[in-house]
Amino acid sequence: MTEQEGRFLVTHADAESAVLKDVDRGQVHTLAENPGVEEREVIEGTVAPEPPMEVQYRLVDFESRCRLSVEHSAEPPTKQERDIAAEQPEGELTTRERAGTGELHVLTVPDSETEAAVEDVLDDEGTLARAARLGVNRVEIRSDDGVVSVRYLP
Repeated sequence: MTEQEGRFLVTHADAESAVLKDVDRGQVHTLAENPGVEEREVIEGTVAPEPPMEVQYRLVDFESRCRLSVEHSAEPPTKQERDIAAEQPEGELTTRERAGTGELHVLTVPDSETEAAVEDVLDDEGTLARAARLGVNRVEIRSDDGVVSVRYLP
């Protein structure tokens, strides 16, 4: 196996090792030792397999790293987000590009499920991986009865 360059989300880190997920390819790499990375960091760099078994990896180089922030804002969804939600049935998701960098996702849910939907987004590793793929470092979740907006922000 050879070295692999990519964008990696740190999904687990402790004193001895770390787990990196390639956000573009979906591959998971367990590092033989932790080079000082922390969960929720995005590393742009290169991993290489550790001989002789080549089942663990090491981070051989990194170009950049940043920590992702995911927060539930006290602010309600914007008028645009509420308008999008009003035009779609429950259970649907609409994705829109933001001006500049990032995306906006609007999800409609039953009113009674709004808080559970917010918790799902907060706990979802996919939220972090999507932020890494989009090249943003902040995710802001806004909600109101039946509407959850996920804003991927620079």
